[in-house]
Amino acid sequence: MAEEEVQEKEIKGEPIAIGKTVVIKDLAEKLGVAPTNVITELMKNGIMSGQNERIDFDTATIIAAEFQREVLQEDEDAGEQAEGIAKLEEELASQEKMIKRAPVVVVMGHVDHGKTKLLDAIRQTDVVAGEAGGITQHIGAYQVVKKNRELTFIDTPGHEAFTAMRSRGARVADIAILVVAADDGIQPQTKEALQIIQKAGLPMVVAINKIDRVEANIDRVKTQFAELGIQAEDWGGKIVMVPISAKEGTGIDDLLENLLLVADVEEKRIMADPTRRAIGTIIESHVDAGEGAAATVLVQAGTLHVGDNIIVGKTFGKARTLKDWRGKHVKEAPPSFPVQILGLKGSPQVGDVLEVAVNDKEFRRMRKRSAQDRTVHQDTKAAQEANASSMTDENGDKKEDGKEIAELNIVLKADTLGSLEAIEAQISKLHHDDIHIKLVAKGLGNITEADVLRAETANGILLGFNVPAQQAAEDVAGGKHMEIKTFNIIYDLVDDVIAQAESRLSPEVLEDTHGEMTVLAVFFTKKREQIFGGRITKGTMKNPSMLKIMRAGVEVARGKLTELESNKVKSKSVSEGSECGVKYEGPGLVQVGDIVRSYTRKEIKKTLEVR
Repeated sequence: MAEEEVQEKEIKGEPIAIGKTVVIKDLAEKLGVAPTNVITELMKNGIMSGQNERIDFDTATIIAAEFQREVLQEDEDAGEQAEGIAKLEEELASQEKMIKRAPVVVVMGHVDHGKTKLLDAIRQTDVVAGEAGGITQHIGAYQVVKKNRELTFIDTPGHEAFTAMRSRGARVADIAILVVAADDGIQPQTKEALQIIQKAGLPMVVAINKIDRVEANIDRVKTQFAELGIQAEDWGGKIVMVPISAKEGTGIDDLLENLLLVADVEEKRIMADPTRRAIGTIIESHVDAGEGAAATVLVQAGTLHVGDNIIVGKTFGKARTLKDWRGKHVKEAPPSFPVQILGLKGSPQVGDVLEVAVNDKEFRRMRKRSAQDRTVHQDTKAAQEANASSMTDENGDKKEDGKEIAELNIVLKADTLGSLEAIEAQISKLHHDDIHIKLVAKGLGNITEADVLRAETANGILLGFNVPAQQAAEDVAGGKHMEIKTFNIIYDLVDDVIAQAESRLSPEVLEDTHGEMTVLAVFFTKKREQIFGGRITKGTMKNPSMLKIMRAGVEVARGKLTELESNKVKSKSVSEGSECGVKYEGPGLVQVGDIVRSYTRKEIKKTLEVR
């Protein structure tokens, strides 16, 4: 029965094409089902919508899979990306001097079965990386060493790169790890991941996680797999199933050793020619405020070098800087080596194919072929202007023309596309010159563990509208001391964004100078404290107040006035023309002849404008 269920969910028929959004009724028509059936599937995913409402492409893809159909996006980017992948497959098939390369591994499974913890546990086994002392960079992939052999792991949240490549027929990964919790067993997302792995034709190792829990039942998990036609190796089948505890670190070495064994079996397929010009796939892409466009490429053939002229998707550039997953500068990247590139004129898409030009003439031809000359000029000019006026300080805030600019990054989930668009429209109206408010990720449906990780990576906040947070998301957020906020009124959500943005704005400080005196004598001096006397030449000296010490027209120190005397009597204020004594606390030494100004500070809270 279970096996039949999996067969029913296999992707069948021709792919359907839709835009970036689609009306539910139209999607149902393309799928050949009643709109109510689509609405029911949406409800299962926590999305309440009517047949005339729109959903986004990602949501449509998930729903279509329930009806055994695949979805392609109707835009030129998809066509160009598919063309690039076809070129990649052709190039990979025509390699000559083939040698072994590191296997590329992708980890998949149900949302709360421990994929992230497993990747963290694997990363921690790499003693070499630990000794290097570098903080692991979030570039979408990393390598570890086991028995003097390298393994590459794709750790992009949600594995967007792997999924995007699979939908166009390209192979990014060589081996898949399917994670299943020993206490929870096979869940619907486990079956979906299994279908993806099987359709991609990937060899698989099953990691039965959370064996440290009291409720763990390894045999039950193996039985569930057997019901799906997947037999464990120790039960007479072909699939290696490794009991592990990512939390405790148990079984991780055994898992890595089995990955190497699978790689040995697949040896003829896990090879590449490192001598040719590099070609590979973009697995992560973003724009860095200080460094411009940054993209991570998984080199699949050839060797990428610093200084190479590259074409990738709709953009191009020179590989000015290459960084590995530890943030270390490297001069080259061989096959299976993930590396971050700086020097592109624009930000490519995840899934774009990177090519290296043989010479300048070919580079010019490739640029012309990619039809970039019209659009890149604007991108380049904008990047140059941004680089000239913008930099990032050590706290991650931006500085434009020397002025500190705060940031509020938002990950937003909503119940419908209409809600999402309405909230986005309201947020776009919020403005202040001293802060940038940006939706770094948005989508439909319940708040997941992946959403928490996206918000953490962006150092942002996580908001939901008319959607709950899954328990796994709550658990991860709690462990990271992050707050998930959900709302059912749009203006309450927007008010919270305003409050959080305004809390990041440093108040405007106004100084009110009310008196000025010339120092005539210094009576007492010790560390950070002095008593001096002088004549008031302007306004009134007040107690308490702040003091600004001026020498030869230049400010040399600031402190505070703690006592004020006139005619040996303590006073609250002394007016112009009188002499007085002042007790000063603060840095610096006041000297005879200095000008001392008495002032008070007033902080004015900055507020956002709604345009």
